[in-house]
Amino acid sequence: MKQNKKYIAVTGGIGSGKTTVLNAAKEQGYPCFSADAIARGIYDDPSVLGAVRGAFPLCVKGDRVDRAALAAEVFSDAAKLAVLNEITHTPVMNKLWNDMRAAEGNVVFAEVPLLFEGGYEGQFDEVIVVLRPTEERISALAARDGMSRKEALSRMQNQFDYEKNKISGHTLLYNDCDFDEFKRRAAAVVRAAAEADQK
Repeated sequence: MKQNKKYIAVTGGIGSGKTTVLNAAKEQGYPCFSADAIARGIYDDPSVLGAVRGAFPLCVKGDRVDRAALAAEVFSDAAKLAVLNEITHTPVMNKLWNDMRAAEGNVVFAEVPLLFEGGYEGQFDEVIVVLRPTEERISALAARDGMSRKEALSRMQNQFDYEKNKISGHTLLYNDCDFDEFKRRAAAVVRAAAEADQK
């Protein structure tokens, strides 16, 4: 499956700083992909749209998914979120792997927020886990998305808990500093992961 390339996943909770890490990889010239970006377009797939319509009929207007309505429905209910993930995970990951395999170069980075939830970590040669204090994540989400504290906490509570589920055997990148220092840390971790011998 890996075809002599090195595939590196970047994961972490919402608001942790994954995009900064991916940007560091882009700046170093590595091809980068995002499961979130793919997920935003996955509802154009007729089979996915049909499945969402069947599970969440009030969140589909005509032939378009109302993403805001869908988010409001699923992120406050773990069971509904699991249903949505069941619908979208496989097509998103299939496209992600197709894009990564087609990329130029020997090292490819991918932002995969639901890496551990989906059990995909074993598909990658390296995994970088971004960790950030909860209050700083809440502040980041308020600044980035205008999200309230209640909304932010609701989303976090329905995500993989990286603190309770200790992640061993992976690279941990702590975002517990100012932005410039985190960018330096991210750049160093990206460089080390890309240059390390493959497993």
